[in-house]
Amino acid sequence: MKVMLLNGSPRGEKCTYTALSVIAKRLNELGIDTEIFNVGAKPLAGCIGCGTCRTNGKCFVDDGVNEFVSKMEECDGLIVGSPVYYAAASGQITSFLDRAFYSGGGKFAGKLGAAIVSCRRGGASATFDQLNKYFSISNMPIVTSNYWNQVHGNMPEEVLKDEEGLQTMRTLADNMAWLLQCIEAGKEKGINLPQYEAKIKTNFIR
Repeated sequence: MKVMLLNGSPRGEKCTYTALSVIAKRLNELGIDTEIFNVGAKPLAGCIGCGTCRTNGKCFVDDGVNEFVSKMEECDGLIVGSPVYYAAASGQITSFLDRAFYSGGGKFAGKLGAAIVSCRRGGASATFDQLNKYFSISNMPIVTSNYWNQVHGNMPEEVLKDEEGLQTMRTLADNMAWLLQCIEAGKEKGINLPQYEAKIKTNFIR
């Protein structure tokens, strides 16, 4: 079993990465493989709704998004982390997830999803809600913790002093590992993913 941890911070190994690392360490201790995928700081194109991915199976912009979607095929869970910018997720992770879920979200069904956010002070819950919407539209069960998944601090050393936030991260990892093990046990008993109906799309004007 493997969980992908997506770091949506353009600042690399800072606060968001620190929180994701706490989760990864706990998952590893529980026998779950992990990989941290960094979105990075390079300019990232947003989705332009061209529909190319519907015909060739991947986004026409061949960058980290396609690499990430390919890696997700071998993963059982996804944890997305973002810093809070103006009470919202970073521009990098928003553009990244828009393209990843539009081009490859159908492949994520049944995989566990969770979001974590890092902020200095406010805007955490709004960002947390924003990120969870990607999972809830993609048939991905959302993993929770004992509080909303957030850490506070302006620098990694401050995050490491947020005892409640760090406990929230560890508990999230515990719940993720437990649910992955439950799903694995279910498969051994012949319990598989639901057979989903073909998607029905309607417009409000019809």
